[in-house]
Amino acid sequence: MDPTSYKNLHQLLHQMTHSPHGRSIIVHFISFPFIFFFLLILFFLISLKLLSNKNPEIKNLPPSPPQLPIIGNLHQLGNLPHRSMASLSEKYGPLMLLKLGRTPTLIVSSSKLAKEVMKSHDNIFSSRSQNTAAKCLLYGCRDLAFASYGEHWRQAKKLCVLELLSPKRVEYFQYIREEEVENLLKRIGSESCGVINLNQLFVSTSNHIVGRCVLGENYKEEKDGFGEVTRKDMVLLTRFCVGDAFPWFGWIDVLSGFRGELKACFETLDKLFEKVIEERREKLKIGDDNNGCCDEKDFVGIILKLQQQDALHYHFTMEDFKAILLDMFVGGTDTTATGLEWTMAELMRNPTIMKKVQEEVRTIVGKKPKIETNDIQKMDYMKCVIKESLRLHPPIPLMLPRETIESVNLEGYQIPPKTRVWINAWVIQRDPMMWENPNKFIPERFMEEKKAVDFKGHDFEFIPFGSGRRKCIGMSFGIASFEYILANLLYWFDWKLPDGELLDMTEENGLSVFKKLPLMLIPIPFSP
Repeated sequence: MDPTSYKNLHQLLHQMTHSPHGRSIIVHFISFPFIFFFLLILFFLISLKLLSNKNPEIKNLPPSPPQLPIIGNLHQLGNLPHRSMASLSEKYGPLMLLKLGRTPTLIVSSSKLAKEVMKSHDNIFSSRSQNTAAKCLLYGCRDLAFASYGEHWRQAKKLCVLELLSPKRVEYFQYIREEEVENLLKRIGSESCGVINLNQLFVSTSNHIVGRCVLGENYKEEKDGFGEVTRKDMVLLTRFCVGDAFPWFGWIDVLSGFRGELKACFETLDKLFEKVIEERREKLKIGDDNNGCCDEKDFVGIILKLQQQDALHYHFTMEDFKAILLDMFVGGTDTTATGLEWTMAELMRNPTIMKKVQEEVRTIVGKKPKIETNDIQKMDYMKCVIKESLRLHPPIPLMLPRETIESVNLEGYQIPPKTRVWINAWVIQRDPMMWENPNKFIPERFMEEKKAVDFKGHDFEFIPFGSGRRKCIGMSFGIASFEYILANLLYWFDWKLPDGELLDMTEENGLSVFKKLPLMLIPIPFSP
């Protein structure tokens, strides 16, 4: 370097180190990256140490695939976790322990082990693994689906079973199903000879049925707001959260905007609930209920009336109530709509079965102007069609994660406390040891006495709604809507694919696993 260049460089360094602007440049380009990478390496080394440090008290853990440093088996989840877990279970067995970030996760993939978890040791496996999205959107998991096992969960379940989802209440809501299905049929009829998106219609109809049952007639005024935000809620509940897997990296969720989306969605839902609840509270206060006693039959009306009469033996806050109501929206809309779409898709793939079930429905209904509840009870083959569809396409293939309350021995393996548990209903219901031709759509299998199972999860080979303490309590409500909508679609229309279109059965992962491409069909009106 010549003397002039050296002198210029010396002057430049002197200016940078003795001026505020120069020092800020040095800090930005040297200090920040250095500190960041130093902390990153330190975190890596600490995590590696923690991952490799086995607890000497915990021995004989279930088999596990090889793990990568820090992330464990997280990279093996894939886009469709239920299928990825099924592939791993073929190699490592029906009881498999994974490490997903920091969380030990037990995968159960056989009916025998599912029975152990949901019946023999149900009390130990009855708590719930909670994620960031559920905590944020469901008022700190004060709902029913994600609540920890304990007195609050027991009282919330009692409230729902006795007051909101009892057989009598499910039967009462039939008039809402009839009105909303009539609207659905009109929409389909207006599009006859044209291609319709059944996915959109199923989501809309399911949302309207659940919305009116939860909020009453108030839902008609707020349905657009609720419909849009509850669908957003479903998406956020299943999105990957860095902080759940790596608590020290939770700040990434803030920078990515995920935390902001959760907050915005929660605030929108909370304001909508507040508005509806306040309006109903005022009506009850002044005794000016426009719909009389019927208005007290929706969930909001029931809850407020019980609260007003001090008829509850457990103190629920209004946030608790809102969390339970939101459960109804999320659980009652997405699963019913998804199940209907898969069922219609399977029937389109199997025209002989479609013809058989339509003949049953049309023979039973005859020339009545509408399908009645008593008619549905006689449609045995249609019920088998629904069961077979739910066998192949369970609403939530990897059931909502449970969590062990304490250490437990399962099939000779030691399962530590605070272990997350996924039961893979998808692989259990396709087990070739239990089901003949497991990947084929054969509704007749459920007409055989040995397979004449119900939806209640007593037969652990067929668990679309789970079993035990944490099974879906809205099952009867959902099945009632499922059956009534499907029967009407089969009775009033014949269906065909658009010319040149092939039926795509590709799955997409979400709160429930739905068709990646929506089902597009042409309805052909049927005249009895």
